[in-house]
Amino acid sequence: MTKIASAMSVRRKAAPVTAMLAAALMLGACVSPIAGEDGRYAAPIGNSPVVSNETPYSASLRCLAGYAMSAGRPLRVAVGQIADYTGKEEYEGGRRVTQGAALMAMSALSKTGVNLVERFDTSVAELELKYANNRLIGDGSNQNFRAITAGQFPGSDLYLVGGITELNYNIRSVGADAFASDPATQGAKGQLGYKAYVMNVAIDMRLVNTNTLEVVDVISYQKQIIGREISAGVFDFLNGTIIDVGVGERALEPIQLAVRSVIERGVLEMVSRQLGVDPSVCGGTDPLASEGDVARPAPVQKALNARREEEVRRADPYAGYSHSDPTGDKLELRKSAD
Repeated sequence: MTKIASAMSVRRKAAPVTAMLAAALMLGACVSPIAGEDGRYAAPIGNSPVVSNETPYSASLRCLAGYAMSAGRPLRVAVGQIADYTGKEEYEGGRRVTQGAALMAMSALSKTGVNLVERFDTSVAELELKYANNRLIGDGSNQNFRAITAGQFPGSDLYLVGGITELNYNIRSVGADAFASDPATQGAKGQLGYKAYVMNVAIDMRLVNTNTLEVVDVISYQKQIIGREISAGVFDFLNGTIIDVGVGERALEPIQLAVRSVIERGVLEMVSRQLGVDPSVCGGTDPLASEGDVARPAPVQKALNARREEEVRRADPYAGYSHSDPTGDKLELRKSAD
């Protein structure tokens, strides 16, 4: 009897270990050392579609496109360097804020309908110009080489430069913790916590006349960013079983999206002044507000109607999904799009 009881005790002690091994083997089955027919070792998780990268100012920028189209002569704008001057770096290495602010400015300017001329990366154009000058590039014509003509590149009227100048951590933070417990030794205990903090980013940009190098406009904008942390936990004894449950949630407003928003706000102000348009006509008294009832020329109204149709199309997150999507059958993305 003693041997039987001892064997039963060993089995009970081995049960948790067996369960853990079984769980590990089940997780290991999700990754195979041999590639499947689709050429992958494992199927990636997630079904988030590609969506348009918008800010609250994007609609107002597109509203300006109607005024840019109705202008007598198209405005040509180039984008120069918009560098990171904060000097802030991550502990693991790398910069804290985006190094692509100039690219964000180009995207913002394209929404306004002004003509962009490339000055940021001209390496390919310069190389092809060099080859064309040596008659090494053909264009399909009878002469079989690309001709170089005087004045073939349109010049810019204005160019945009500047930099990200501020990144301030923990402008203000607040936290609160609560703990409750039953007086009994084995009574239930609970904990609740909340923390929030605020930081900000700022950008300074200037618009320069290309011909005279006169600075025609300067903006300096900042945006605050909020982060929060919520946690809760319960500890209790239920019929001799210890229960310890904890949940939590952390969220931080995207820093790089904040940089994009500040840039788009600055571009909205600068371009509207160059077009002689009050920014409020595209967003009430605030660019974040809805469009007001303002009398507009016919070409402007036509452009606004086209922009509204574009906004509806952009609102569909599954637009452009293909029937041949490799994860379409499992995640039924195509079904939800159709």
